[in-house]
Amino acid sequence: MSTLSKRVGALAGASALVLALAACQADSAPESETAEPEEAAEEATDATDAEESLPTVTDGVLTIATGEPAYFPYVLDDDPSSGEGFESAVAYALAEELGFAPEDVEWVRTTFEAAIQPGPKNFDFNLQQYTITEERAENVDFSLPYYSTPQAVITNASSAAAEASSIAELQELIIGAATGTTSFQAIEAIIEPTSGAQAFNDNDAAKLALETGQIDALVVDLPTAFYLTGVEITDGLIVGQLAGEVGVPDQWGLVLEKDSPLTDSVNQALQALTDDGTLAEITDTWLGADQSAPVLQ
Repeated sequence: MSTLSKRVGALAGASALVLALAACQADSAPESETAEPEEAAEEATDATDAEESLPTVTDGVLTIATGEPAYFPYVLDDDPSSGEGFESAVAYALAEELGFAPEDVEWVRTTFEAAIQPGPKNFDFNLQQYTITEERAENVDFSLPYYSTPQAVITNASSAAAEASSIAELQELIIGAATGTTSFQAIEAIIEPTSGAQAFNDNDAAKLALETGQIDALVVDLPTAFYLTGVEITDGLIVGQLAGEVGVPDQWGLVLEKDSPLTDSVNQALQALTDDGTLAEITDTWLGADQSAPVLQ
């Protein structure tokens, strides 16, 4: 082979080697370039999830409180985790709207009064028919209302209150309610009985007092009134509704710790449930009782 041929062959071999190396680099470069954006995207997603996670009492868990016991029609069979009953159903609908699966909901119990006292809470929100008031709002946050209801006077057929048709006819009678409730406040502010409002620890104690003749009538919210007179009190009847000092029904709100970082998120979720009709559907399912009780004047 001539010297020229050898040189041409060498140059051709070198060129082939360069091309092969270039091809290898071209093949490997996209893998490296593609991997980096994927990792960056995963990191961005993790960062977004962290930013969007709600500041709950326990990370990844929504802790909801209710009373002990919790009563029908608000909680069925004193089991809030069942999702059965008005407030239990509202709680789980709200949890879903906030991004929590049912298994990520934990229930705790509190007394009615303890939950509305100032100080740290062991729950993210509490629902047990809390009427929104300015006085209570000094100690806790309230959500937007999830239900509005008047107070009602109930009794049984053997009571002196059975024939009452006005507030004046109730004023000489003995009227009771659970202490610390707006039902109790309604007795003092609207009925104003001469003997004063009779206080009981809870509705069970007040109901027993009515059944044994210690009181003539009992004041509760209207849904509870329909349930007690229809199911639990023998010969129970509703005397009538109390319109309130300015004719506005009580509005119930979720109780949160004062200045809770969850309040805005809870309100947005409640508004969404209101706007899409979910809240109305739950209300109709569990509180769709006849609302024909007369308003007492």
